[in-house]
Amino acid sequence: MVSELVETSKLYGRTAARIYPEWIESLCQHLVKRSYSEPHWEKKRGAVMAFEKQVLFGLPIVTQRKVNYGAIDPVVSRALFIRGALVEGQISKKYPFLQQNHSLLEEVELLEHKSRRRDLLVSDEVLEEFYAERLPGEIVSVRHFDKWWQKVRRKQPELLNFQKEMLLQKDASHVTALDYPDHWYQGELKLPLSYQFEPGKGRDGVTVHIPLPLLNQIEPAGFDWQIPGLRKELVIGWIKSLPKPQRRNLVPAPEYAGAFLGRVDKIERPLFDEMEYQFRRMTGVMIEREQWDPLAISEHLKMNFSVEDADGVPLVQGSCLYELKQQMQGQIQQALSQAVDDSLEKQGLTQWSFGDLPKSCEQKRGGFEIKAYPALVARGDSVDVKLFDSEQAQQEAMREGVRKLLLLNIPSPVKYLQQKLPNKAKLGLYFNPYGQIGTLIDDCISCGCDLLIEQQGGLVWDQQGFDALRESVRGALNDAVVGIAIEVEQILSLSNDIRKRLKGKIPLEMAFAMSDIQQQLELLIYPGFVTATGHTRLKDLNRYLRGILRRLEKLPVDPMRDRAHQLKVQAISSDYQALKNKIPPGQPVSEEISEIRWMLEELRISFFAQQLGTAYPVSEKRIRQRMEAF
Repeated sequence: MVSELVETSKLYGRTAARIYPEWIESLCQHLVKRSYSEPHWEKKRGAVMAFEKQVLFGLPIVTQRKVNYGAIDPVVSRALFIRGALVEGQISKKYPFLQQNHSLLEEVELLEHKSRRRDLLVSDEVLEEFYAERLPGEIVSVRHFDKWWQKVRRKQPELLNFQKEMLLQKDASHVTALDYPDHWYQGELKLPLSYQFEPGKGRDGVTVHIPLPLLNQIEPAGFDWQIPGLRKELVIGWIKSLPKPQRRNLVPAPEYAGAFLGRVDKIERPLFDEMEYQFRRMTGVMIEREQWDPLAISEHLKMNFSVEDADGVPLVQGSCLYELKQQMQGQIQQALSQAVDDSLEKQGLTQWSFGDLPKSCEQKRGGFEIKAYPALVARGDSVDVKLFDSEQAQQEAMREGVRKLLLLNIPSPVKYLQQKLPNKAKLGLYFNPYGQIGTLIDDCISCGCDLLIEQQGGLVWDQQGFDALRESVRGALNDAVVGIAIEVEQILSLSNDIRKRLKGKIPLEMAFAMSDIQQQLELLIYPGFVTATGHTRLKDLNRYLRGILRRLEKLPVDPMRDRAHQLKVQAISSDYQALKNKIPPGQPVSEEISEIRWMLEELRISFFAQQLGTAYPVSEKRIRQRMEAF
């Protein structure tokens, strides 16, 4: 501001003084124009706030100042208070009625997730109207509300409580606890279930929550049936996944799905087995396992699994339980060691100096019973005691561990083998096509040790049993290994004879047979085949090799007949391989399925060397019936 203006060639001001904009707001209130924008609820302040702007003759002197909006516009402030504080729950103070109301809202939202629909819960406008009808018009903040509620709640404590019926737009009686349970029971285990209605996302559908230490105890049996509420939709989906020739026999799909579920008295078998059995009874049509198309099934119909740590934080998620077990193998072992008495685990043992070894150990943690399976584990020149997550893994490790500990505590039979083994047998062992002769001898010793363990009643779990087993094996191992080595020499001699015949120029009409024989030989003779085959099957192995030689003798006479038999064997072998491929990753092949592999060898004998005879009656039909049982 200047005291005087002088105009010459230019306009000048004299006696100038600086003006501060802050003066204007206090001195010129009668000239200032105010406006407010962005009114909003703030949980921390417990009030509705807005941004104020002041303008003097078009010049902004205050911008974006946050002010309490309650006194400026009580109507809007009351609506924002109801929506933000009461409906959305953005309020610091905990009121019992709000907690009860939010619990009811969560129940109805869960019903929507379970029933997979978004029209059960009323809109927020209905909830706002509920509160607006009960709150006085002057309530625009937490301070106002708290003062009013302190008086009203003494006479009307349930004035602001929701009722479940008012939250439902439509009837939800079909969403029952039996159809949509909150827990999944498997044996004595009780696992929480959660529901998500989020199409396109990974956890859409039903999720089973599994604590990491319990993962080893959870089996996939039953999960393929889904929860009862989704079971009919699942069966309809599987029917629609069939190729058209099979699907036309099950139309309309919903009616056949309902009839199928009505025929199932008790869920004991896998879903595929039950569907194939019941649909065959209903229509007379045989449905092959390969005809079901899992890619055609909606993702929400597949059970999800969430493996979680002690705090409930997901570690890994997926729809294949076996893949999750395989992926979390290391973490399972660590979790078991932490949850169960880890004093059982030992390292670098060369003597049975750790007392009795329990076949399983259990411990209660967080309401769950955690189970681990201790076993001896072979480690170079010693053994360890380690906890396993399954009985199958325990048995496999224990077999090798007990064998290793026995061999560490008895004299080696190598010298005795050199003295007692006939020269012809010694020479025959050098036909070993894999590795050094010492490796083959170790394989024979391991096989002999397994034989004696089996003859003495199997694996031992205490020091007294081990000591008795050690003395028994010490006295019988030398002769057992000599007997096995003689059988192995005969097997290797036959194998060497076959390999010689496979060399050289092969006529075109015999090429397929020679290739098939080569593949068969590789499946029979390989590094470690003696222990893997086992003493009881060595004689059968000898017969299978003699069967190959007999086939080679007959092949030039009638190659077309050989080709016909070969195609039959290859067809059923492909089906067997397809059966094995269905076993999820990480799941061991059961002895029942492994037995089919030897049935195929017996089938080859029946085709190519009938005069040698089979160990038991065998045919394509018998093998297929055995495979259909799985």
